[in-house]
Amino acid sequence: MAVINLLPKSVSELIAAGEVVERPASVVKETVENSIDAGSRRITVEIKHGGISYIRIADDGCGMDKEDVPMAFLRHATSKIHTESDLDSIETLGFRGEALAAISGVSKVEVFTKTENANTGTHYIIEGGAEVVFEEAGCATGTTLIIKDLFYNTPARMKFLKKDSTEGTAVQSLLERMALSHPEIAFKFIKDTKLVFQTAGDNNLSNAVYSVLGREIHSTLIPANEENKGISVSGFVCKPVYCRASRNWQYTFLNGRLVISKTVIAAVEQAYKDSNMVGKFPVFILFIKLPAGMVDVNVHPAKTEVRFSDERIIFSCVYTAVKNAIFTLDTRPEITINRKPDNFYKMTADEYRQTAVSLEDKKSENKIDNTPFFRSENTPFFLREDVKEYKKQNTVKNEPLIETNNDTVTEPAFLVPKEDMPIAEANPEEYDTEKEVRLVGEVYNLYIIAQMGDTLYLIDKHAAHERILYNKFKAENRIERQQLLIPQSVGLTEAEHRAAVENADLLSKVGFEVEDFGGTNILVREIPAMLDKSDIASTVAEAVSTIVYGGEANLKSIDDIYHTVACKAAIKAGYITTREEMLSLARRVLGDRDVMYCPHGRPVAYAISRRELDRYFGRIQ
Repeated sequence: MAVINLLPKSVSELIAAGEVVERPASVVKETVENSIDAGSRRITVEIKHGGISYIRIADDGCGMDKEDVPMAFLRHATSKIHTESDLDSIETLGFRGEALAAISGVSKVEVFTKTENANTGTHYIIEGGAEVVFEEAGCATGTTLIIKDLFYNTPARMKFLKKDSTEGTAVQSLLERMALSHPEIAFKFIKDTKLVFQTAGDNNLSNAVYSVLGREIHSTLIPANEENKGISVSGFVCKPVYCRASRNWQYTFLNGRLVISKTVIAAVEQAYKDSNMVGKFPVFILFIKLPAGMVDVNVHPAKTEVRFSDERIIFSCVYTAVKNAIFTLDTRPEITINRKPDNFYKMTADEYRQTAVSLEDKKSENKIDNTPFFRSENTPFFLREDVKEYKKQNTVKNEPLIETNNDTVTEPAFLVPKEDMPIAEANPEEYDTEKEVRLVGEVYNLYIIAQMGDTLYLIDKHAAHERILYNKFKAENRIERQQLLIPQSVGLTEAEHRAAVENADLLSKVGFEVEDFGGTNILVREIPAMLDKSDIASTVAEAVSTIVYGGEANLKSIDDIYHTVACKAAIKAGYITTREEMLSLARRVLGDRDVMYCPHGRPVAYAISRRELDRYFGRIQ
């Protein structure tokens, strides 16, 4: 008795459909890719009930001749591949000839299509892989596909679909990416009779980003560009301070195809290292163009994953594009003051006096402290609640404000931006080493207030000093050490002790001379020169744990230890610093592009423009 059976066509097509059609979003992906390949300039997608009951894709592409329509629904029928060699130079989005066959096998499909030169179009209906209607019909140039009742003949597959809202969100997310990948095409997406988004199709990526992702995301982006060895990278990346809590806002398009590439993601995130906060991920929309022979797009059924012939050059191009964009165009985050609307500036003098009297009476009734803001020409500003404490302690010296010119600041050697990089979005007042820096003062023994040009800056002295130390360690690739008069014993866990003993040379490189002291203890004989002796145990333990949990001792481990030492050695909150020290720090921060973020990604300084203050105080509208 025969054991091996040849599956009937109806069964084999259902199995094959499972390789392509997982959910409504995969149906939309395959059909819209066909519309793009057909040269469409306008594509409309409409879904109902998450796309399970109804999907309509209408385009103005080249359409199909009548005799080609039934052929399009056969497996491995395609107009894009003819010979084996064509597989090495695939430039279209769809090419396998499986999509329409798979979709029609598990749904009811209706087609209206017409070529530009044809007098009439074609109307075709196929249900469950069986032809139902094939006739001439009047229709516009292009193709309209209507897919109804997805998985109507495979109820086992139907039960694995999510709620309508979840499936609809998946379709929307897919179309957002496709609209971004082709700004030259006008996309329209309708969900349950409501217009969700629409793009202009004017080939302007910035406009497409605004239409799809919204004004908030659009306002945080800066352009990125790089070309090298026939590979080009272009698009937008976010300023580091606007990184998000997930990777949902990362878009990679390879030769117009939406892909997922670990190489690209790693390159982008490496470029943001030490600039974005821990646990935050950069937003990016990047287009990579390269010769078709350098990439294999046929490694995944959905063609979302690709394989490069040379991963290093892709990594290098993406890294350089993103790093140059951040280094050249990133600006200090600016504080915007939310001003409650009032009509005082519109009032007559009599109306203003009456309102003012009314407000003063109300303050008296509520016993509000009406002490005015305290200001001295020789001291910083204080809020009224600080006045009594100030008068009591009087710790601020009345010495004249210091004004001086910055010294020339040399650009970091590790990355010099290209001369042709766009700088239109950069603040022309920032990083101008010829501008005067005026020290205004300090608040909370933590935040330095400085003025340069028409901009006021609030500088976190700990974060700034930490970044400066970290940059110094990396540039010199060493840390100056001091010998302890009395070596200190530090207790560690068993894993940490083993890592410390095995990596004593690495620890020596970053300023710690250690040796085994028996049990799980180590003896520390030398420490970084700028480190407080009270921080020895905690800093050594943290440095060693970096090696233990980092997987292996390497350059990343050294960087992480530099982070740790810089953080421990930097000026702490509450430390008293002289005016000369504060001025020197402010000059360094405002004169060096590479002191934008602390090693943990927190902004070092915030800017408040004079215009913003004038607007808040009603001097301008």
